[in-house]
Amino acid sequence: MLRRLIRHPAAQAALARLLGLYLSAVYRTTRWTLLGEEHLRAALRPEAGRAQAAIAAFWHENLPLMPVLWLTARRRLPEMAPMRGHVLVSRHRDGRFIGAVVRRYRVGLVHASTSRGGVAGLRAMLRLLAAGDMVVITPDGPRGPRRVAALGVVQLAALSGRPVLPCAARSTRQRVLGSWDRMRLPLPFGRGVLVCGAPVAVAREQGEAALATVAAALTAACDAADAWAP
Repeated sequence: MLRRLIRHPAAQAALARLLGLYLSAVYRTTRWTLLGEEHLRAALRPEAGRAQAAIAAFWHENLPLMPVLWLTARRRLPEMAPMRGHVLVSRHRDGRFIGAVVRRYRVGLVHASTSRGGVAGLRAMLRLLAAGDMVVITPDGPRGPRRVAALGVVQLAALSGRPVLPCAARSTRQRVLGSWDRMRLPLPFGRGVLVCGAPVAVAREQGEAALATVAAALTAACDAADAWAP
């Protein structure tokens, strides 16, 4: 009974709103440090008043912390003002829930899944990158295995010619949830770190061969964040 109630669309909307309000409070009460601003600039190559498109990628465990990286990056790089961010989410109920949370941070959604809508999602992301926007992907989402990247991220990079920007975040005050991804839920009044690793270029002929390189870069970003905020 309780499970059915929680899964009701109205209950999901209310929970998403509460989580969004909670995360906003956490973001405001945490002192943030950005590591790798030079990598962010290298990926976006801001010039002539506008940043270039890029693919931001991070392991699914970072999801609750990443909207603040988007907000921080926009403050640090005024050239990002015309740019919109678009996160890839599944068509499953969990994806809709995540979408309801991130919309409050001026982030759009691209719905796709590994079972259906994958090709349409890829085409949509290619159009967004061609328009100069940023696409955000969790290569091990939505259901894992943890830190095992699916091919979509390198396929998108190879076809678009845009680099993959590996990202991660941690807080000195957080809870590691018992979910498949060991998601990090931040708590208020801590110190947080946002990490941007060196952008990874994927040549059109590389494709799958670059997957291990991208996965290693995402894990390295997590390691850097863990070292800063143990």
